[in-house]
Amino acid sequence: MTTCTLEIDPVSLTLDLSVGHIAELKIRDGQRMLTPLHRAPWADDPFAVFPESTPPNVRRLSGDFFCAPFGRNDVEDAPSHGWPANSAWDHLETIRQDDRLTAVFRLQKPVMGAIVEKRITLIAGHPFVYQEHCFIGGTGSISAAHHVMVHMAEGGDLAVSPKLGARTPPEALEPDPARGRSRLAYPAESKDLTAFPLADGGTADLTSYPVAERHEDFLTLVEAPGQALAWSVVSRKAEQDRVIVLKRPDILPVTMLWMSNGGRDYAPWSGRHTGVLGIEDARASPLGHADSSRDNSFTRRGVATAFELHDGTTIRIRQIVGACTAEIADSKVAELYEEKDGKLAVRLKGGAVRRITYDSAFLTK
Repeated sequence: MTTCTLEIDPVSLTLDLSVGHIAELKIRDGQRMLTPLHRAPWADDPFAVFPESTPPNVRRLSGDFFCAPFGRNDVEDAPSHGWPANSAWDHLETIRQDDRLTAVFRLQKPVMGAIVEKRITLIAGHPFVYQEHCFIGGTGSISAAHHVMVHMAEGGDLAVSPKLGARTPPEALEPDPARGRSRLAYPAESKDLTAFPLADGGTADLTSYPVAERHEDFLTLVEAPGQALAWSVVSRKAEQDRVIVLKRPDILPVTMLWMSNGGRDYAPWSGRHTGVLGIEDARASPLGHADSSRDNSFTRRGVATAFELHDGTTIRIRQIVGACTAEIADSKVAELYEEKDGKLAVRLKGGAVRRITYDSAFLTK
């Protein structure tokens, strides 16, 4: 594995250049060192055996990666989630300026004729990773998403910015009981995230993880209109921390949740990929590149599912991910908001507020 490591207190990040995944993220909060992102158990196993059809993004599955397109790649000849998640990146330069460090990377393969660049910025004193991905030129439509993954040893809580509701796609992730199992109803919708329909009747609380035992499920949350900042916070019980993911809802109008909790019995998953929640902020249809590029069930509701590429233009997609500590006795997260001094405030349902140093201008640039 060829890697590039960036470090500026309190953050250390290692990028797997073979696929563009964040292989490791460490964030210091006081006396504690947090490791907020997941890495698949086989990614570091030199003896792991994979079916021949296993794409690189599954073989090297870790942390967060950029998808273009999201999911099924049925327009260009490329693996699922596209070349940004499956092909090598070149490290172009590292820029040191005052209190920040920015590394620039370029994907070795084009996407729909576009050059794809990645910029990762760390800022001294900030417990966040600031990421920007750019499509430079190109032709046609492309969906895109971040693929943040969080592991919870003993479960946790999920809080999100206001959503219009949640919906599952037409078919379950694992419909064949000989290979795995899904627990949610497909297709189904709910405006109440605490009461999503289950396949066998009853409901699941999507804000409390895991929602079931031994399952593999997927659904899409649609952002409510009128927000400048959209967010997801995973409060992990055993790890006693909170993983924070921030985005602009006008750029990435949906958040897809991938619940991977031992619901796949075939290699390399083999029932051992447990306690993982994917938080996939996107402009995409879950049904793949072709569906994202045409009129679909989301666009008919006014939700954009693709970016339009043009020669001579640059499209910029930004995301922030970070973490802070949490006490066992803390109540659940009620909301996130920016304060006048630019800090990010995390307000708990019990009334307590945690204020975090944060670059409030990054998502608005």
